[in-house]
Amino acid sequence: MNKLASARVLLNFALDAVLAVLALPLALWLAGPGSWPPDPGWWAMGGVLAALTVLVPAWAFGLHNQYWRFAGLRDLLAVMAAALMAALIFWLANAALGAWRPANPAFPVLHAMVLAGLLGVPRLVSRLQALRRVWEQQGLPPILVVGSADQVDLFIHALAREKRPSYRVQGVLTRRTRQTGRRLHGQPILGAIEEAEAVLDRLRAEGRLPALLVLASPETRGPALETLLDAADRHGIPVRAAPLPTALSHAPSLGEGPRMDLRPVSIEELLDRPQVPLDREGMARLVQGRRVLVTGAGGTIGGELARQVAALGPAMLTLLDHGEYALYEINLELSEHHPGVPRRAILADIRDEARLRRIMEEARPELLFHAAALKHVPMVENDPLEGMLTNAHGTRVVAEAARAAGCGLMVFISTDKAVNPTSVMGATKRLAEMFCQALDKQARAGDGQMRCITVRFGNVLGSTGSVVPLFRRQLERGGPLTVTHPDMRRYFMTVREAVGLVLQAAVVGAADREDTPPELRDGGIFVLDMGNPVKIVDLARRMIRLAGLRPDEDVEIRFTGLRPGEKLFEEMFHGQEPPRPTRFPGLLVATPRTADPALVGRALEEIAATARAGQARLALAQLSRLVPEFEHETSAGRSGSAAG
Repeated sequence: MNKLASARVLLNFALDAVLAVLALPLALWLAGPGSWPPDPGWWAMGGVLAALTVLVPAWAFGLHNQYWRFAGLRDLLAVMAAALMAALIFWLANAALGAWRPANPAFPVLHAMVLAGLLGVPRLVSRLQALRRVWEQQGLPPILVVGSADQVDLFIHALAREKRPSYRVQGVLTRRTRQTGRRLHGQPILGAIEEAEAVLDRLRAEGRLPALLVLASPETRGPALETLLDAADRHGIPVRAAPLPTALSHAPSLGEGPRMDLRPVSIEELLDRPQVPLDREGMARLVQGRRVLVTGAGGTIGGELARQVAALGPAMLTLLDHGEYALYEINLELSEHHPGVPRRAILADIRDEARLRRIMEEARPELLFHAAALKHVPMVENDPLEGMLTNAHGTRVVAEAARAAGCGLMVFISTDKAVNPTSVMGATKRLAEMFCQALDKQARAGDGQMRCITVRFGNVLGSTGSVVPLFRRQLERGGPLTVTHPDMRRYFMTVREAVGLVLQAAVVGAADREDTPPELRDGGIFVLDMGNPVKIVDLARRMIRLAGLRPDEDVEIRFTGLRPGEKLFEEMFHGQEPPRPTRFPGLLVATPRTADPALVGRALEEIAATARAGQARLALAQLSRLVPEFEHETSAGRSGSAAG
């Protein structure tokens, strides 16, 4: 305990002892007015006894550790219990000493009541003064607090604990309309979150517009958050998020430490959607006690797959990646968060057939997630042969090595860019899809070999090389934010949601049940329900506003033109593979377009041989023949670092 804390404890003891001494004559007067002890020496003895007898209960009930200005119901209950015990000890000690005793038998009760009052009133007064200082500092910026009543309560409590608060609460927006008109900590509940625009209009008319909206509930995300941000934007009010409720509920130490930090709202929170129900028990049955291998484990999708798989308790988790530092990072993270999960980190290239076969023979995976790929469209356009060798040939190498080692199920991560591809990246992923579909159809036909499930989805927020990190980096430099085209649209999903649905697809696809979608038996592809596409320019404008700046005034948005291989609109389904719903929210199935696995395998080997020989023109021609819908953009004149 430091010197300041020790001094505070001693001060609390001293103040409680003084109050106990003052309580004694008042209790005697209430027990019998004018009936005073005949011996003047009794007062000295009684005062010392009163002071001493309050110290033991004060220690037992923690009165010495209380911050008076933070006193709450628990603290007052502790005061009452300590007063009752102190009065009882005083009465027993006085009787044991054979000293004078009041004639009124109710004296111990009266003594306890008076002592509780004197100990409690200063704490209440201190608390009320602290609250008054918070709410009456009119020079502080007024804020509206947004969220559920419980979390708003936590935030206001935390704000009241600050010695020098930064804000003054003006009102509350809650999640329920029926709470409007009530008060929380003396602050009016002005309306529900969806009524934010009307509430702000009314406050503007009254000349009481807040300086800030503060989100107290982390559950306020997606469309509800977008509605709130739109209302705030119209009035030029910034929106900030409070610390997590777990952080707010700690401490009275907030009063002594640094001020509460409000953070900007992230674009991930804005674009997040309500969590769909997942079959967690089915996922646990799929993974628990099994040997699992994840390729591309250092990447965004592969890393999140590794995290969620590790949490499900595999018998062995093998992490495979070609990037040394990325593999080191995910292995270190798992060692910290899941130290009990046996794991192995392997540095390897999925194109190295001999090495992959040795790895699979050693690891003997029962479940394989194949996320390794080259995904950046312009980069693969610049080096198309690398894309063919990694995305198409590499997938074949991984699948055949895993199947030879006795793997039971492989889950292949595909992309929306494989639909009507205009880029080499998309076409190579479509070719990999065709190979995996053929393998799965062959396995379902009864050859007893490895099942192969393909899951297709769009962009994940924050992934390496994607638009959100690029915009953040450009914002840090002060702009401009570069967008390829005003009409560019993309599908977005948080990485956690995408991987959760990948695991869900694995559960559904692995089980041959009556409710299994019939399309899967013919090599159908799972497609994640990505919702509605988002205009990239709108995303850029929103990120500028979330940073507290104004688009086109504080930060420029610059259009740079489409890059080679890019499309204005991505598609989730080809025209010949119409979607079919499943009984699992968030999962759709694409009607299959499959080919013979032997034919696809030979074609992949031919492309790999051509690519290894450096014959780019011939390899692209072969790719176009295998993926007829591939319309390749040959112009390499458009380049740059624009987003989209």
